[in-house]
Formats: sequence, C-alpha cells, structure tokens
Amino acid sequence: MHASQGRSAGLGLALASAFAFGGSGVAAKPLIEAGLDPLHVVWLRVTGAALVMLPVAWRHRDLLRRKPALLVGFGLLAVAGVQAFYFASISRIPVGVALLIEYLAPALVLGWIRFVQRRPVTRAAALGVVLAVGGLACVVQVWSGLSFDLVGLLLALAAACCQVGYFVLSDQGADETEQAERADPVGVIAYGLLVGALVLTVVARPWGMDWSVLAGRADMDGTSVPAWLLLGWIVLIATVLAYVTGVISVRKLSPQVAGVVACLEAVIATVLAWILLGEHLDAPQIAGGAVVLVGAFIAQSSTPKASAPGPVAGSGADAGAGVASGPGAVSESEAGSGSGGAGTGRDARLSAGRTAP
Repeated sequence: MHASQGRSAGLGLALASAFAFGGSGVAAKPLIEAGLDPLHVVWLRVTGAALVMLPVAWRHRDLLRRKPALLVGFGLLAVAGVQAFYFASISRIPVGVALLIEYLAPALVLGWIRFVQRRPVTRAAALGVVLAVGGLACVVQVWSGLSFDLVGLLLALAAACCQVGYFVLSDQGADETEQAERADPVGVIAYGLLVGALVLTVVARPWGMDWSVLAGRADMDGTSVPAWLLLGWIVLIATVLAYVTGVISVRKLSPQVAGVVACLEAVIATVLAWILLGEHLDAPQIAGGAVVLVGAFIAQSSTPKASAPGPVAGSGADAGAGVASGPGAVSESEAGSGSGGAGTGRDARLSAGRTAP
C-alpha cells in the first residue's frame, strides 16, 4: 500500500514538474520577442530562482562541507549546462531537432544504468523510451526543418548529456544509511541554482541586457501581458517549482522512469503554445503526443523494484519491495538505482514504510 502510494505520488510530482518546465517556453517567447536575448532570459530565470531559494541554501549550508561535489555537479549540469547548451544549439539547428536530441536523455539514462552501473534493463523500460522518443519526433516535427550542422548537433547532444546528469545526480545518495549523511533534495536544488547563476552570469553577460523590457508589456497571441508577470511565472513556476517537484519525483520513482515521464514536457509545451500563443497542432503532432503518453505509461508501469542484490532496472518483480529513489532520500526508499552496481538490499521496513518528503 505504502509503496503504491509512494509511486503514485512520485508520478504526480513528475507530471507537475513536466507541466512547470513545459510552461517556461510559452512565457519566455513573448519576452524574447519583446527584445530580450534568449540567454538573458535564461540568466533571469536561474538567478531569480536562486535568490528565492537563498533562505533554503542558508538552512542547508552544511551541504557545502558535506556534499560540495554534488552541489557543483548539479549546478553545472542540471542547471547551467542543460539550458546553456540547448540555447546555443538552437542558434545553429532547428528547435525541433534540438529538442528531440535533448530528450534522448531518457535513453541515455538507460545507457548509463546498463553500461556504467552494469545493471540490466528490461525490454518494457527500453520500449517505453523508444516509444517516447519516437512520439517526440512527431510532436516537434523533425522532418520540417532538418539541416545537418555538426556543431549544432553536438551542442544539443551536450544538453542531453547534461540532462542525464540532472536525473542521475537527483538519484544519488540513497545508499546513505544514516539520516545525517543524506543530502536534502531542496538544499541541493538551492545550491545548484546558485552555482548555475554564477556560471550563466559569465556566459550571458547580463550587464548588456535591455532592462527596460521588463518594465513594459509583452504580446501573447494578441493579448498584452506585463513582462514582469511572465518573468515571475518563469522564475517561480517554471524553475523553482519545476526543479523541486522534479528532483523529489526522481527520489520516489527512478532516474529512468522520471526521465521518460519528463518527455511529456515537450507535449505540454506544445499544447500550451497552441492555447496561449496560437501555435496550432496538426494530426501528426497529436498522434505523437499520444505515443509519448503510451511510452511514459509503459516505463512507469515497469518501475524498478528493489530488494535483492542486482535488481533488474525497470523490472516488475518482487511485488513487496519499494520503489527506487535517490539522493539524500527524504523518502526512505531502496537504493537499487541510486549508485553504481547492484542495489544495497536495505531493510524492507524502510522500503515499505516510507512517507512523502
């Protein structure tokens, strides 16, 4: 019962994260069209979120001493890397192509588990990833503007690799048996945003930004919206809420499952663009969105169970065991997919009796 409730909560949080992340482009595009550089929008997003999370960072300041590598890695990869490489890639290749390559991350997560952690993955989990990526190809319509630019493709692939870092780092630390040794996920996010803000300050050079745009209004499909309101959405919903729910969902599910559910971000972004920006979907995109949903469901139903050493990632065996979760696990779950090699076989009482963070 508790394991089922935990997985349901994890799935709900993953969907909330996908929705929050998916709304970022809808809010950012009017700001960019109003005159802001895309990298400046990214810098505003991350820096604003870092300021919001400063009290959390202060509360968890012991993480600077205990988990410095995790904090730096999360900030460089999960925050700055994903966004900087993505925006750099779309300056050279079509947005649809870049987005599809970035969302190869779930497949790369399975590759990490299979070839780095040397754990097998089930056919169901792999099939879910294949369906989700194939559906994304239809949603973003890669055939409508494909052009081969090696540098652009490599930049998009770098964004995908950084996104793998997001899921893998979000899942680290579940093998810490002592509560005092665990890294609180919200604290990790707070410091990750601070590190990301520092890195993006160097990349985006915000001192050259046209700050007057933020005092004006932006056009959203014929509706005039205050620019500060759009920025507030990007900072509070599309960043703070998105990262918090995303990291906690990885704790309750697993990196590969949460990664596939995150593919829904592209579907959500497209639907929101249809409703709010007038960018209409056609039949192939609708069909692709349905395929993404099917792929996400298959992967979610194949959530890895953790009990015996050497669990199969994505398997449905051992019905009494808990769902794998990750770093500093505030939910008391098994470390089956958290770090290299086989699972640790933590006491079943922890797995069956975990509660929400």
